[in-house]
Amino acid sequence: MRAVVQRVLSASVTVNSEVVAQIERGLLVLVGIEASDTDAQVVWLADKCANLRIFEDPQGKMNLSVKDVAGSILLVPNFTVAGDARKGRRPSFDNAMRPEQSEPMFQRLTAATRSQGVPVQTGVFRADMKVALVNDGPITIWLDSGGGQA
Repeated sequence: MRAVVQRVLSASVTVNSEVVAQIERGLLVLVGIEASDTDAQVVWLADKCANLRIFEDPQGKMNLSVKDVAGSILLVPNFTVAGDARKGRRPSFDNAMRPEQSEPMFQRLTAATRSQGVPVQTGVFRADMKVALVNDGPITIWLDSGGGQA
């Protein structure tokens, strides 16, 4: 499982000109689920996102998590995060999990993240989404659970 995590002042998802999800201070997480991923990666990513210390403490050091700052998480399913662009000019998505399996896994990720005590909003699976954000920092972290080996 891969994720691009962005610390944001605000973020939203719009589908068909309607805002379907939005958060203020927190994390925007673009999630790519790979064919080899298991529920172990779901638990790993939920824990990592909820507890990743990328918010500043009173001394200006990144020592606080989204939980510590009472922030929210916006999870956005994004199969292209599982893409491989190392060869050629067109990315391969062969490693991405099929939608029939990845949608329930994304739902489990949403539940696992909520169980961490963080408010969670989500994008819409398989929709043409417009994602808007105000990146704070900018702070952007790439996470990789290890492709089935969390």
